[in-house]
Amino acid sequence: MKICRFNENRLGVVEGDTVRDVTEALGVLSASPYPFPTHDVLIEKLQQIRQVAAELAPRAPTLALADVKLLSPVANPGKIVAAPVNYKKHLAEVLGDPEIHNHNQISHIRRAGLFLKATGSVVGASEGVALRKLDRRNDHEVELAVVIGKAANNVSRADALNYVAGYTIGLDITIRGPEERSLRKSPDSYTVLGPWLVTSDEIADPGALGFSISVNGDVRQKSNTAELILGVPELIEFASSFYTLQPGDVIITGTPEGVASIKPGDIMVAEIECIGSMQVAVRSAQEG
Repeated sequence: MKICRFNENRLGVVEGDTVRDVTEALGVLSASPYPFPTHDVLIEKLQQIRQVAAELAPRAPTLALADVKLLSPVANPGKIVAAPVNYKKHLAEVLGDPEIHNHNQISHIRRAGLFLKATGSVVGASEGVALRKLDRRNDHEVELAVVIGKAANNVSRADALNYVAGYTIGLDITIRGPEERSLRKSPDSYTVLGPWLVTSDEIADPGALGFSISVNGDVRQKSNTAELILGVPELIEFASSFYTLQPGDVIITGTPEGVASIKPGDIMVAEIECIGSMQVAVRSAQEG
C-alpha cells in the first residue's frame, strides 16, 4: 500500500494518478496525554490504519495526485539517523574533492559511524527546499529512506527487516563547510521525505533498488542500493546497537557518487524503483 499525507494533514491511499482520502482511518488513534509520545503514533498503529483504510478506500473521495500538496509521510519522527559515505564511489568522490570534504576527517562508514539530523529539517515533496548560506555550496544527496515500524533494540541483521514499516525517498540536502555534519545537514527543509510511504510488504529486497536524481532535467546521480557498503539490515543492526529505534524513526541510508550543487529556482526529480518519483522545488530561505 502507498500511504501519503497531503494538504491539511489528510491521509490518503495512492492509486496510480489518484489519491483516495481515507482520513477517517485516523480515528483508530487515541488521544495522547501530555507529555506527548516521542515517536510517531500513526506509524505505531500502521497495521490497524491500513486495515481501516482498505475498507474505506472503495467509497472514499478521490482527488488527482497532481492537485494535492504532498507532506512528509512521517509527521513526527523521533530520530533521523543518517549514514555517511555509504557507497564506495561516493567515498572516493568525497576524498578527491576539497569542496566536498573541506578538510574534515573522512572515514569509511564502519569507522565514522552514523549521525543524527534534526527532526525539524523534515518536509514533504510539495513543500520544497529553502536554501540557507547561499554564499556556500549546497548539494543534493538522494537516498533510500527506511521507516522503522516498532521498537528495535540490539536487533540482528537477520531479523532487521521485520522492524521496517516501509520505505520512502529521502533527500539529504547539505551545506558544505568545516562544521559538523549534523549542523550543516539540519536546517529547516534539508530533509525531504516522500512522496509517500510504501509499506514493507511491497518491497521484498531493499538491497536491489535502482534510483536517481535529476536537476532541471540533467541526471546527476544514478545508482542501485546493491552498491551500499552497509545495507538496510546492517544499518538497522548498527543503529539499534547504540540506541532504541522507535516507530517513525527514519534511517536515510547514504548517497552515491554524483553529488552536486543546487540553487534557488532549480527543480529536482528523485526516483526510486518500487516507490515512485517526487518533484522538489528549490528556493532561497529568504523567500519564506
